Amino acid sequence: MIFVYLFLGLVIAILLVSSVMPKKYIVEKSTVINKSLGEVMDKVGNLNYYAAWNPWQQMDPSSTKTITGTPKTRGHQYAWHGKKVGEGSLTIRSIDKNHIYFDLEFLKPWKSHAKDYWMFEGERKGETRVTWQNSGDLPWPMARLMGPIINKNLNHQFEKGLNNLKKMVEGS
Repeated sequence: MIFVYLFLGLVIAILLVSSVMPKKYIVEKSTVINKSLGEVMDKVGNLNYYAAWNPWQQMDPSSTKTITGTPKTRGHQYAWHGKKVGEGSLTIRSIDKNHIYFDLEFLKPWKSHAKDYWMFEGERKGETRVTWQNSGDLPWPMARLMGPIINKNLNHQFEKGLNNLKKMVEGS
């Protein structure tokens, strides 16, 4: 009987801790790429290049990819399905001369939605500061408990992705 009380106490403690954890996450990383704003924006807004620099897509090269719509326009979409990367899609929601807004939808291994926001700022001649931001909800209780781990992993993947993007764009 003591075991049951201890177990219930542990469950209640976990639920209480998760209730005070953040409900949302936000990750943001930036880098400077030695190419013009237009050249950099072309590589992010044209999802035909997505698998070449995105670290998640590189984890599962055998995943199936479907690209639809016109590059750099609303509705342009990259959808994937794979054993390691699950199933989901990235769709341009809006675009202007310095920003690209994406909707990110995950279907497997679990359903969730996030927003990707890209900002492109012309620095000195031939340089562009690129900022990649991602935000979403952390459902209660498990995702909130895993929030710090999610943030750490996303920060690492964003650094890797921006480095890959920088190498690809500067090499072209």
